[in-house]
Amino acid sequence: MKRAIAFMLLAAASTLAHAGNAQQLEDSLIHALQLKPGTNERSGYSGKAIQAYKQAGLVGRRPNQRFDYTDYYLVAKGASFLGHELVLIEEEYITQYIGCCVSPGVGVTVKVNSSTKNLAAFAKANHCTLLDPVDLNHALRDVAIQARFPKAHYASLSCRERDADRDDD
Repeated sequence: MKRAIAFMLLAAASTLAHAGNAQQLEDSLIHALQLKPGTNERSGYSGKAIQAYKQAGLVGRRPNQRFDYTDYYLVAKGASFLGHELVLIEEEYITQYIGCCVSPGVGVTVKVNSSTKNLAAFAKANHCTLLDPVDLNHALRDVAIQARFPKAHYASLSCRERDADRDDD
């Protein structure tokens, strides 16, 4: 009986820790996409946020694909972003010049749960570009990732240097 109670308490604590960790992961990714007030610089570091997803086992240690200047990470089930199911994280950066035109930053693709109003508001507030809807399977094929996702409503949020620099007035 004591073992059963101890096991239940341990399981409950583990569930709470996982929920707290999931929120920390999401907050770190959100921070990497947000702008510093009054600037066109992102307030967080995408590499740090992605490293946390790696440590949590939600993305692979290596990207599923590197295409041009962008690493693509397919996300394991159970991760969320602004109330939607997170399915892909992209990080664009330069390690070696291969031609025009690198635009450092991060992008995410989500499986939409209900409305994308919160994504649109985030995009506007942080000078990101929202593509809604997006054909995820086609987008993955374009970068040579062989994965199939069920037909659903997907949206992509790009928060790169070119997105922050655009004049949307």
